Amino acid sequence: MPDLTSTRAAVLREHGADLSVEELPLPAECEPGAAIVRVDCATLCATDVHLWSGAMSFPDMLPIVLGHEMMGTVCAVGPGTRDALGRTVKVGDRIGWSESVCGHCYGCTVLRNPVACAERGYGFLQRADRWPYATGGLAAHNYVTPGALKVVLPDDVKDTWAAAAGCAVKTVLHAFDRAGGVRPGSTVLVQGAGALGIVATAVAGVSGAGKVITVGAPDARLDLARSFGADLTIGLDGDADARLATVMDATGGRGAELVLDLAGAPGVGAEAVNMAAFGGRFVIVGTTGPQPDELSLGTIMGKELNVLGSLNGDVGDYHRSVEFLRTFQDRFAWDDLFSAPEGLEGASDALAAMGRLEQVKAVIHPHR
Repeated sequence: MPDLTSTRAAVLREHGADLSVEELPLPAECEPGAAIVRVDCATLCATDVHLWSGAMSFPDMLPIVLGHEMMGTVCAVGPGTRDALGRTVKVGDRIGWSESVCGHCYGCTVLRNPVACAERGYGFLQRADRWPYATGGLAAHNYVTPGALKVVLPDDVKDTWAAAAGCAVKTVLHAFDRAGGVRPGSTVLVQGAGALGIVATAVAGVSGAGKVITVGAPDARLDLARSFGADLTIGLDGDADARLATVMDATGGRGAELVLDLAGAPGVGAEAVNMAAFGGRFVIVGTTGPQPDELSLGTIMGKELNVLGSLNGDVGDYHRSVEFLRTFQDRFAWDDLFSAPEGLEGASDALAAMGRLEQVKAVIHPHR
């Protein structure tokens, strides 16, 4: 294996402060099922922005290496390392990976849902001062643990696409799966015009929606949503009543059969319930904070709405995300989602730019 004993990483030690570029340890050898991977590309997610700013936090979480959307080239591999499809992982392979799971807890064995793993290791859940140290995307190398669910990547999937599939795309596909898919000819309402909202707009259109409505801001993102298949876009310059009136007018007064919260902003839940059609489905994906949001239970009851929560996704969703991006690469300009790449030293500025809604998906090349 290469002589790698440490790696450069951009470490978050204080919310809102610049990341500190430091050296973190790498293991002397790979355990069976593990790999050391050169991170070729990491893309940033809104969750990274919230964690950096402190809008989202956990007890005893710092220091951490941000970034949970990444891919790279295998530099060293432990005995018996295979990907989720049973393929042997070799030095030189391009791989992506999902969260690590234990395989023996109630969530893994009884619920059979990797997202419910009691020992789930996922980006910001792993501290940078404890084993295995370098597991986040903002590092030159990652130690991809035995429990991390790996996928050998096809050659025709770009690095940026493969990285974004690790959260943004798989989260959206998981949400549509939770909703039971799109009924042909139905109206799908997407709340949010960030990366998740734009991907959801694309998914809704290719899944048979008769009309796709995307709500969000700023105008540049709504322009992007239209290029990804939105039939109607609604900005945030008006109030909730005005947005509701626009949706009802566009749907003949019925509302949307499927509403997806991919924004997480205060008030989106109440708007979703009001905009949903009788018997419709409302999937909560973007609301991650602890603040309560008022919902009209009477409206949910009176419309017989199905309200579902959807959290991230698993390696199956990741694999399907990679295939989704491949399949529709001639239909959608995926590259339009990504900004020009920065190195580790530029990660703090990239996070701040995303926080100002100036970028949809910031890109970090750790070896730049």
